[in-house]
Amino acid sequence: MAATLDRASVLRDPSLAGVALCRAYSDLVDDWLSELFDLEVGPAATGVALVAVGGYGRAELSPGSDIDLLLLHAGRKDIADIAEHIWYPIWDQSLKLGHSVRTVKEALSLAADDLDTATSLLSARCVAGDDGLARELSVKALALWQKRAKRWLAELSRTVRERHERAGEVAFLLEPDLKDGRGGLRDAHAIRWAEAAQSVMLEGDDDALTEAYETILAARVELHRRTGRAGDRLLLEEQDEVSRALAYSDADEMMRCLAAAARSIAWTSDETWDRVESSLKGPFQRKLFRDRDLGPGVILREGVVRLTQDADPATDPLLVLRMAVGAAHNNGHIDRTSLERLALTAPKLPDPWPDEARELFVQLFLAGRPAVHVIETLDQRGLWVRILPEWTSVRCKPQRNAYHTFTVDRHLCETAINASALVDRVDRPDLLITGALLHDIGKGYPGDHVEVGIDIIERMATRMGFDPADVAVLQDMVRYHLLLPDIATRRDLSDDGTITMVAGAVGSLGTLRLLDVLTEADSIATGPAGWNEWKAELVAELVSRAAHVLGGGAVEELTTEAFPNEAQLAKMAERRLVIEGLDDRLLVISPDRPGLFARAAGVLALNGLDVLEAAAHSSDDGMALEVFRVESGSGPVIAWDRVIADLEKALDGRLALNARLAERAERYPRRRVLPFEPAPPSVLVENDLSRSSTVIEVRAPDAIGVLYRITHALAECDLDIRTAKAQTLANEVVDSFYVRDRAGHKVTDEGYLVEIERALLHALSV
Repeated sequence: MAATLDRASVLRDPSLAGVALCRAYSDLVDDWLSELFDLEVGPAATGVALVAVGGYGRAELSPGSDIDLLLLHAGRKDIADIAEHIWYPIWDQSLKLGHSVRTVKEALSLAADDLDTATSLLSARCVAGDDGLARELSVKALALWQKRAKRWLAELSRTVRERHERAGEVAFLLEPDLKDGRGGLRDAHAIRWAEAAQSVMLEGDDDALTEAYETILAARVELHRRTGRAGDRLLLEEQDEVSRALAYSDADEMMRCLAAAARSIAWTSDETWDRVESSLKGPFQRKLFRDRDLGPGVILREGVVRLTQDADPATDPLLVLRMAVGAAHNNGHIDRTSLERLALTAPKLPDPWPDEARELFVQLFLAGRPAVHVIETLDQRGLWVRILPEWTSVRCKPQRNAYHTFTVDRHLCETAINASALVDRVDRPDLLITGALLHDIGKGYPGDHVEVGIDIIERMATRMGFDPADVAVLQDMVRYHLLLPDIATRRDLSDDGTITMVAGAVGSLGTLRLLDVLTEADSIATGPAGWNEWKAELVAELVSRAAHVLGGGAVEELTTEAFPNEAQLAKMAERRLVIEGLDDRLLVISPDRPGLFARAAGVLALNGLDVLEAAAHSSDDGMALEVFRVESGSGPVIAWDRVIADLEKALDGRLALNARLAERAERYPRRRVLPFEPAPPSVLVENDLSRSSTVIEVRAPDAIGVLYRITHALAECDLDIRTAKAQTLANEVVDSFYVRDRAGHKVTDEGYLVEIERALLHALSV
């Protein structure tokens, strides 16, 4: 009986990592399987071989990898018994085994029509048994691959594109798929497979690809080793441990290195498959046009942007931008030779930029989505930082919070691209594109990114040739890029003080329009939770009201939908309990009582509903009306009958809300634990924003019933909630309340405010 495979000797060796660990582990498995094969089949066996294929064939066994084996034979009658004696000991070791039993002819027959089989055989190597039989398979498999190169290259190209759509980016995502993502390990494999079919790589590609590949492989290996699983998505909660194991200074440094490596692989992949697809079309299938002039020194030839022979990058600093615009607007790519010429000799832009440089810069982004690939191409050869030297500070910089999807640099590009589709809503597209691209440039430096960004953009915009008035507008775009979404989602838009404050800060209609578009473009670029119908409606309402004031109108002239409306007032006059649920709103009319808002919020939480905003009104005869706008995480249809029944019980004192919410919190699936904790609970009081109410903003970690606990504490302090808005940002809630004291006034007594803060923080600490 073969000895037990001692995986721990390799997988727990701290001196081994990345490629070295993979090879050591592969060697260990080779020795163990060879011993097993010799024991079961015999050391001099002929007509049968144990062949490693796929990742194992490449000697790249990661701790979570399958051991892919082919039991190759020359028609032996006892092959089933041999297979059984080989496979079962492997399974007994709890190893994941990918196995097959075939003759050379059978293996080649399958490889002729199945891409996965064909590629796996390209790395076939003999582990034990008849080495000549294994070599025969390897030689014939490669010949077959090359014979059918055209078919397989087309198929590979298609699968690469599909995989990118499915798995997303490695370089720019918060939690990348290291294997299947764009710029991941599988892209490098696909390039090597293509190279085996025909020469597709250019000078310098091989070394760059190998270095980047080993960087990502090391992270994947450590992820497997640390988690004990085969998953390839590097989750946030794993990044700190993986970075420490790989001796990075912190997770940010590791993610930045991974992003740089993935960008190199992705760019090489894109370039390779563009050339492959062009070659597959052949000279007769390609559309042949005359060279098209794209400006001094730049031509378009068969979808490729090239420098003319007489172009001199050293004396024409605008050539880089001219080529970039030509490639983006024609959905083409930049010729590699021309790119290298630019990289070697192109100077920085003049200081200040000439008008043409600014126009070209804006035109690049107005091309839309194709501009992203062009910018990535320039970045790979150090040309983008010659245009914007400050870009170095944000390049590949991770944003390790669950609210953002992309690295800082990609987020900025995405924002500018989103803004380019909305330029018809502003008077100055050049300011919109520039402000959108640079609104978070301060994130590359220590300190508050807004304050830092204001100073940086002053220098950048001046160098770019904007006049002082335009520079001031760009600074305001940085200064106020969070103003509209924050106010819209956290403040009462019917309050005159809110609108007056926003209009005063923004200062002009032109800047307001720029901030309006920037808000939408920035929110969409943030991630799936960044922009929705509710947020869009609130921002549009805020912009409309602020525009009225900035256009010369009086804030008192603004009309709002009457709250309560006539129908609701009539129901209040009946002095009876009314609870109605319709679409995404809950209406509650009840005799006024302390804690009414809190009980309604608690019942909504008990039924899995999140409160987005709420409004309250009390009549002189002691009746209260409250309207809650909610959303459900389980689907668009809300079971209002159940909610109403629970609320009736709660208002009647027949529902143990505290206990029920605690039970739900215990059994409800917890949000995924992240490596960073939200900030501790905090309370902000504003008495200058509203003329009639005190504004209390509460930030706290998200949890079941958190709104109930907050509003219950406010009720205990005898505060009347007039308006409330709630927002969840990743694992943190930001809830705002417009409150008045028992007499219907603002809360101005400092001692009272201290007690309110104490009550809130205590409620959130339980």
